[in-house]
Amino acid sequence: MVLMKKPIPVIAVFDVGKTNKKLFLFDEQYKIVFERSARFLETVDEDGDPCENLESLRLSIFDSLREVFKNQDFEIKAINFATYGASFVYIDEDGKPLAPLYNYLKAYPQSLKDQFYNTYGGTEEFSNRTASPVLGSLNSGMQLYRIKYEKPELYAQIKYALHLPQYLSYLISGEAYSDITSIGCHTNLWDFTKNEYHEWVKKEGIIEKLAPIVACDKVIPAAFPGNNYAVGPGFHDSSAALVPYLVNFHEPFILLSTGTWCISLNPFNATPLTAEELENDCLSYLQYEGKPVKASRLFSGYEHEQQVKRIAAHFGTDTIAYRTVPFDAQLIEQIQQMDKNKVFADRDLNDYPTDIMAYHQLIFDLVNQQYVSTNRVLKGTQVKRIFVDGGFSKNVIFMNLLAAAFPDLEVFAAYMAQATAVGAALAIHKSWNTKPLPNDIIELKYYAASAVLK
Repeated sequence: MVLMKKPIPVIAVFDVGKTNKKLFLFDEQYKIVFERSARFLETVDEDGDPCENLESLRLSIFDSLREVFKNQDFEIKAINFATYGASFVYIDEDGKPLAPLYNYLKAYPQSLKDQFYNTYGGTEEFSNRTASPVLGSLNSGMQLYRIKYEKPELYAQIKYALHLPQYLSYLISGEAYSDITSIGCHTNLWDFTKNEYHEWVKKEGIIEKLAPIVACDKVIPAAFPGNNYAVGPGFHDSSAALVPYLVNFHEPFILLSTGTWCISLNPFNATPLTAEELENDCLSYLQYEGKPVKASRLFSGYEHEQQVKRIAAHFGTDTIAYRTVPFDAQLIEQIQQMDKNKVFADRDLNDYPTDIMAYHQLIFDLVNQQYVSTNRVLKGTQVKRIFVDGGFSKNVIFMNLLAAAFPDLEVFAAYMAQATAVGAALAIHKSWNTKPLPNDIIELKYYAASAVLK
């Protein structure tokens, strides 16, 4: 008699970044037992600006789910989503998208911006209450405001504006919800001083276009008959990445989450934002338990990508060569004699005899900017540790220089397979997992401040 192997209980998590779209299956120990990755060509909106191909993303999610449901090795207990923020999908009564998924970098009309801030108390006071620097389309609430005034016919057809994670959840559950981690991420929608939607959301009638708020650990039954898996409401990716650290560490820490953006997240700093912090791209997020997290952002991952292309073009090399450059303290000693107050984009590559020296200079400049950015959320708190996850955690030059920049703190590279996806899975742990919460899913590598750099 052939014994049938019992399928492994798993959670499926879609981790949707700007570039890579991934599906992971985690078992009850939070080990990855299956993964699939996709990349799509961007499309353009009606103004010719680049934007996400929403239809490709939708089809990819259904294709991926079909594949894993057919796989008899796994029993899917739950599905959740973590995606980049600041992006709305506008759906009609039937749940069909009415407009492109506008890019959060899309230019915002100055006249409309002035109209908005003049009506609602001026930039400083408004930004302070909403913990949102003035970022144009990156303040996702402003995208909805723009549609109301520029495209009233479209606006009238909108049943709900769903942030991208909640739209993907809606595709599977058929239930429309809003989530606090998406609302609380530089959207201009949330009044942090009152812990509710800002008054403008009600005065403009925008609130009618926002689905009911649901707790991050709530799950919704699947829309498809005969299936008994639970569907999570979806997560803003930066907030999802923080969840495993909040579960595993209770002493104050900063998480430096690195990717396209490098975001210093301090869950142990709930002080109100100052005007100067707001001007310098600080903001507050709401983490999955609804508490504020002070954060500061740099566009470092993007800048690194652009400048590596410039180095490779200048020296006739391949960009792949810079993924594993070893740390050279002697090169850093030479670099320290050069002008420290420049950003790398303004540097002349002819000043560097080798591409490796130029690359060390790039990372040196990025860490100098990172020091300033991280300090904005560090000062005045009891933080003793910095955990770095994401792309730069694997860059030994970055990690050595960061440890040197913060000699009084313990600096760790944190290795966890897919922190963002794990966070989205952990948030709904009790709805699918029979085991206790794990305490060994984050592997740490300590970086000491190098003597040569003191």
